[in-house]
Amino acid sequence: MANSPFITLALDAMGGDQAPLSVIEGAYLALKQNPSLRFILVGDRNQLDPILVDFPDVQSVSDIIHTEDYIKNEDKPSIALRQGRQSSMRLAVNAVAEGKADAVVSAGNTGAYMAIAKFVLKTMVGISRPAIVASFPTTKGSCVMLDLGANVSCDSDNLVEFAVMGDIYARDVMGMENPTIALLNVGAEEMKGSAEVQTAAAKLRLAKRTLNFQGFIEGDRIIEGEADVVVTDGFSGNIALKASEGMATFMTNLLRESIHSSFLSKLGGLLISRPLRRMKDRMNPKLHNGAMLIGLGGIAIKSHGGADGVAYANAIKVATQMVSHGLQKQIEDKLHALSLDLQEGNDEDTDNNQQNS
Repeated sequence: MANSPFITLALDAMGGDQAPLSVIEGAYLALKQNPSLRFILVGDRNQLDPILVDFPDVQSVSDIIHTEDYIKNEDKPSIALRQGRQSSMRLAVNAVAEGKADAVVSAGNTGAYMAIAKFVLKTMVGISRPAIVASFPTTKGSCVMLDLGANVSCDSDNLVEFAVMGDIYARDVMGMENPTIALLNVGAEEMKGSAEVQTAAAKLRLAKRTLNFQGFIEGDRIIEGEADVVVTDGFSGNIALKASEGMATFMTNLLRESIHSSFLSKLGGLLISRPLRRMKDRMNPKLHNGAMLIGLGGIAIKSHGGADGVAYANAIKVATQMVSHGLQKQIEDKLHALSLDLQEGNDEDTDNNQQNS
């Protein structure tokens, strides 16, 4: 909150497969790392109170907004928006809109969460559509990608706005100084891609001072870490993310089966147990939990639905970083700088065309 030494987060305590236990465990782990946190737990007090008895540290820094209503995973966004006005998700988002909380975290229904957050928090000035942004591991560290499912189709302006928001997210959450940005495309060659992607690329090339745009990137190069920020529409982004998560699971299971296939394999597994543990930790989705609904008039973080306490704590960490770094103001400033870049670039093109003619 403004001028407060504390960061207050509204937690949808009923959202997620393991809620409310995972939410309270996550709050406990996050509080151990950051004692300045305060929580508004939104959910059924009859379920929360017995758990909080085992987490007195969380109980002492939390207020409870009681509601027995919650959004189910199978609820359609439109129905959740109309009928879920007293749901834990809606009341948690309301807490941000009303200035009671600095950010909201939910592991509930993604579609409903986006619909409710967009309706209540509105869209930032200068942003036409919010996006879902998150990070995942690459061979060189981590990569930021957006959109991951909020917008099935996008025009060139949406993609340019995503690039701006992805740049800020990479700087604030990932600590990257000058993140490289690329557009996901069917080929790296300049002539390939849809009209929307081609137009977005042309605009981003004019933004040399504002964004470190590198051109196009193909899907198989994302995991190689060839770009720090990958920009795409929500349809392609969601497929790319789920495909990479599925491949990571497949490789892990395949490796486990191979190691246990024979005595010699088991012996070899023991010899390489430490590197395998490092690889497992690096690929652990819990440590990359916490996607942001970026571009809204308030900070809303989405946790995996199946998150346990460790994963939920990481989502809280992302929310805390966004609040601490003043994300909204940074996006506004970069959008302004981008508009100046684009105007200057268009003026240069006009001058060059006049000289050539």
